[in-house]
Parts: sequence; structure tokens; C-alpha cells
Amino acid sequence: MTTISALPERDFAAFLFDMDGTILTSIKAAERVWSDWARSHGLDVDAFLPTIHGKRTEDTIRNLNLPGVDPAAEARRITLAEIDDVAGIEAIEGVAAFLASLPPERWAIVTSAPRALAEARIVAAGLPLPAVLVAAEDVQRGKPAPDPFLLGAQKLDVFPEHCLVFEDTLAGLQAAEAAGMDSIVVTATHTHALETDAYDVPDYAELLVVQTQDGMLRLQRKV
Repeated sequence: MTTISALPERDFAAFLFDMDGTILTSIKAAERVWSDWARSHGLDVDAFLPTIHGKRTEDTIRNLNLPGVDPAAEARRITLAEIDDVAGIEAIEGVAAFLASLPPERWAIVTSAPRALAEARIVAAGLPLPAVLVAAEDVQRGKPAPDPFLLGAQKLDVFPEHCLVFEDTLAGLQAAEAAGMDSIVVTATHTHALETDAYDVPDYAELLVVQTQDGMLRLQRKV
């Protein structure tokens, strides 16, 4: 049985979920594609792969400063390859029921993936497409900048400080903090602990949501 540490002792207007590593796991698929790309550019695959998670594809490539490489063009090629490779993508334990328990207008997915890739992976994991999906192309600055989460709050018509973010990467947690939002770290895909003071849960199996009389969302453990 999984165990859960402390949970936030306040209510929220909306929940914002990262995608990869937070509501689904696409690590195997992503690393297959990125490993091929890294090898084709002479990169140390083992050293490079940990840097790809939580950030936009174009930002990851741009940060490498590879001579003669067009980050936008390479990002498009990688995205197409990732859309074609959805083998092994699975939902995080308990997340399907958890999302189904939320009012549809009170949650959003905020991802660093391009929209087409995000939709392909969500469908492959057997999860519902949200009413609000913030993707890589929707913001000028990706995580760890606060822009994606701020846009998610705006699209849900709630104040940023009334949002709870579910994340799995340091870049995402930094983005949430910069947006003035509380965070929960989902550790289902982690092999090492993150250096963060955010609340943490292994998955969604022991979580439930109670809607209060004033319409807010309260996160609780199952009894």
C-alpha cells in the first residue's frame, strides 16, 4: 500500500496538472526518440537524457548551442517522431478516477509538450482530454518561467494563488512557485528525490477531492 505525506491544509479553486511523469508516464517512449536524436548529434546519451524532462523541446535543444542546428526545425522533427511512438505510455496509478472526480471546469493540463504530442499521449494513456490544455506553443516562455501556469489559471478564470499544481520536475515546481501557486510532487516515476519543500505523493491511489459548500476543492486522503 502506498503512503502519503502531509497534504495542503487549505482549499483551492482549481488544480493544474503537468502531463509527462505527473498524470502519465511516457519516459520509455520519450527516451527512445531522444536517445536516437542525441546519438545522431554525437551527444553522451546517458548524460543528456536527464536534461530533457519538464522543458519544451525547442528550449532543450537551444540550450545545447549545437553549431549548425536549427532548434525549431529539430524540435518539429522530434515531436513528429514522438507522436509516432506512443508504445508503453500508461496512466499514473489512480489518476483516471481522480480526474473523473473533478468538475471539468476546475482543472487543466499545463505541459511543456506541443499540443499534438500532448493529445496523442493523453489518448494513448486512456485519459480524458481536458477542457483547458496549455501546451508548449501557447506561451513565449516555458517552464521554469511561470507563464504556462499563469495562462492555465487565466483560462480557468481563477486567481493564480487559488491554484494547486501537480508536478514531477524541478523546472515545473520552479514555474509553479514563480506563479505564486502551491505544489504537489508526484513521485511515481522518480528514481531520486527532488530537492524541494513541496508536498509529495507517490500517485493518486489514496487521494480524493471534496468540494466544499463554497465551491472550493479540498484534497484529502482516502479513509
